Amino acid sequence: MTERPDYALFDPSPREPRLPVPQGACDSQVHIFGDTRRFPVKPDAAYVVPEATVEEMLRMHKTLGIERGVIVQSTAYGTDHGALIEALRIAGPSYRGCGVVDDSVDDDQLHRMHQAGVRGARFNFHPKLKNALPTPEQVRRTAERVVPLGWHLKLHMNGIDPREVTPLLADVETDVVIDHMGPLQYGHGLDDPHFRHVLDLLARGNWWIMLSNGDRRSVTGYPWDDATAYARTYVERAPGRVLWATDWPHPLHPGPVPNDGELLDLLARYAPEAEARHRILVENPRRLFGFSSGEHDE
Repeated sequence: MTERPDYALFDPSPREPRLPVPQGACDSQVHIFGDTRRFPVKPDAAYVVPEATVEEMLRMHKTLGIERGVIVQSTAYGTDHGALIEALRIAGPSYRGCGVVDDSVDDDQLHRMHQAGVRGARFNFHPKLKNALPTPEQVRRTAERVVPLGWHLKLHMNGIDPREVTPLLADVETDVVIDHMGPLQYGHGLDDPHFRHVLDLLARGNWWIMLSNGDRRSVTGYPWDDATAYARTYVERAPGRVLWATDWPHPLHPGPVPNDGELLDLLARYAPEAEARHRILVENPRRLFGFSSGEHDE
């Protein structure tokens, strides 16, 4: 793998977690990159990880015991979903997609995405990703197009005050997922007003939270105890609307990048009870992403 001075690569040797995961466990966010000759990235892409192929992702999941996953469109591709659709074809029916939809995505493209397994639209408000931030009008137009398809909406708000964005979706009648435990200010502890705002949203019944990036955002460092306090509160407040994700290949991570097995160990600290982990890894993603019931849900 090629070394890069600006960010660290994912650990190429994932290890098994200390506790086995239940059958049907889902990693609710990964990103992939396709063959650059077939799927060129934007010239101004904030990050490119050509090593992060769908095959490498599947190998990582197999080691961890993960059987389901959600491939989220990388901002490096903009609204060209060719690499995502190809990855979903290779990964098979146990994987879903989450796309980036704006006015440039026509109805035919939206139909092809749905047929491929895309079930969500993500809005990226993180300023480091070098993409044009969605306007309120764009957010509303996109919601009006994808909600009738049964898609969920997904907000990436790291680095901003969530109260500037979440009112845009206050009245939508679909599920809304907040990425990466919310745009928390770890230095404020549990009194962080951003954290209190996310808890208020979770009380509404259609808002979800994704447990990810706790290791990256921690200010205390390994073993990331400050992240654990937030996550346990989320699990307590909304046990049926909590997801977990590796966020592999950990875009723009300054390093050191954790081994993905360590992130499942961290989940075991977030949710010490096996029943809670089963909800987070199996039941909740099955319901949100539309995975079929079966042997994995026993």
